[in-house]
Amino acid sequence: MGKNYVFGNPPSAVALALICVLLWSTVASGFKLGLEHFAVEQLLFLGTCISWLVFLCYAIVTNQLALAASDRALAVGLGLINPTAYYLILFAAYDRLPAHIAQPINYTWAITLALLAVPILGQRLTLRSLWGILTSYLGVVILVTTTPGEAGSISTQGVALALLSTVLWASYWLLNTRSTAAPASLMFWSFSLALPIISVICWYGPGLPNLNLQALGFAFWIGAVEMGITFLLWQRALRVAHSSAKIAQLIFISPFLSLLLIYLLLDEPISLWALPALAVIVLGLVISQREQPAS
Repeated sequence: MGKNYVFGNPPSAVALALICVLLWSTVASGFKLGLEHFAVEQLLFLGTCISWLVFLCYAIVTNQLALAASDRALAVGLGLINPTAYYLILFAAYDRLPAHIAQPINYTWAITLALLAVPILGQRLTLRSLWGILTSYLGVVILVTTTPGEAGSISTQGVALALLSTVLWASYWLLNTRSTAAPASLMFWSFSLALPIISVICWYGPGLPNLNLQALGFAFWIGAVEMGITFLLWQRALRVAHSSAKIAQLIFISPFLSLLLIYLLLDEPISLWALPALAVIVLGLVISQREQPAS
């Protein structure tokens, strides 16, 4: 029986999770390349259009369009956070920071989640979680302070925005716990409410982007890979997994693959300390999220 499982999970769950890891590993490079051609608001508009179409098609095929009246107000709040505020702030952080700085900081959202769960959900902060939090933020300090370049080259505003994005993303998932709606349905209606708002922000800001092959390419990259298809694949992986916690651990592969792609695809000077700093950040995440041993 054991030979039919990988890390205690069906091969299908592991395969889906690894596909998500590979896809998510490309998005930091995609953000930076997209921001070379489009303003923050334009990139968000393009990505949201594609992700909305992804959720619409999936909701229709799986008959998940309906949303209970009790979840409608929540859908409005979630749409204001994700994609509206979260991605505006995250893209702004990437616009101001090297990708190999912004991406690991963004990954500390799980640490922020543990912190916010204390006042919002009334959860206790264990000693192990505290050590994990301190370890991850030590990695962030190492990453920021060892980046090559002239003194002051790292934007403090960009770092602040990247940290703020973790608060928004953690808040988004905490609010999700209040809903029993199908994830695809909630995402579709959240994005349906957010799309007109983002369109207005883009229209009155830099203006709507020109629709050409380049725009459509980045729209698909950001909207489908980062904001759409991977979400659905990840949900499916967790649904068929025997141990969601072990599947979730696979996500820690992503920042290392992402750093490799950043090195290969982007013209960024990367410090020799970047990999050790990233390892410290991920170590902190693993410490804080590791399953309790069975008693």
